[in-house]
Amino acid sequence: MDEEEGGSEEAALLRQHRKEKKDVQAKIQCMKNAVPKNDKKRRKQLTEDIAKLEAELDEKHKQELATLVQKESTQTEIKSVTNGVTGLDLGADVPAQQPRVSKAQKETEKKAALEKERDERIAEAEIENLSGARHLESQKLAQILSERQQQIKHIPSDGHCMYRAIEHQLKERAVNLTLSNLRHQTADYMQSHADDFLPFLTNSATGDLYTPDEFEKYCSEIANTPAWGGQLELRALSHILKTRIEVIQADSSPIFIGEEYMGTPITVVYMRHAYGLGEHYNSIEPLSATPTE
Repeated sequence: MDEEEGGSEEAALLRQHRKEKKDVQAKIQCMKNAVPKNDKKRRKQLTEDIAKLEAELDEKHKQELATLVQKESTQTEIKSVTNGVTGLDLGADVPAQQPRVSKAQKETEKKAALEKERDERIAEAEIENLSGARHLESQKLAQILSERQQQIKHIPSDGHCMYRAIEHQLKERAVNLTLSNLRHQTADYMQSHADDFLPFLTNSATGDLYTPDEFEKYCSEIANTPAWGGQLELRALSHILKTRIEVIQADSSPIFIGEEYMGTPITVVYMRHAYGLGEHYNSIEPLSATPTE
């Protein structure tokens, strides 16, 4: 095999590898789309399955490249011996020819080393998380709720979590107010009671209280965007729904908003360390034999 043939064969193999990687990535995307983002158990299994798929493909490519390199090396050695046999000086030392390592194999080995390092960092992060703030917070909340024969009902982290938690609680009471209803009613109530809310809103850049225009924009975002909701919005909702809202936290006693109202409160769970962005609201449900997390 001459050098041109070897290069052509290597290029063909690399094209095949690129196509296989593209096919696997398409398969992985389909796998991701098939699993809901809030199904943590299946997402964890999905991560493991994807890692296995990628590792198997990388190992296959590495072996195929190694086989090609060995084949090229053997052909090169045969050609060298054949061409030089007539002029061989039997009295001279003949240096051993080192197998040629292709650029593709070097890149593959470098990639494999980087992926191994990445996997080790992920494993270390998982171990660290077992003693991290998120894990400890989840444990404390699970204990608090289990004493009440309740557990967390997980809500997606999409900016609507507080409103979705309220929506879930209302459905448990056969009250059908949608996410959109809750957002628009909250915005309308705050706009019509601006004096009760404006003193608690400040511009993060200047530290000054919101102007009327800034407050109007704030209320518009409540109604029309996934803007995150907090204590001010919960206070507005307690007045809209004429009910107390209980907020359970890991490190303090429950907070009650709208204490002037009687009856069983709506309960939500406030988590400071649930996701990378931090704060998050979940709902609750009766304790079952199969916890949601």
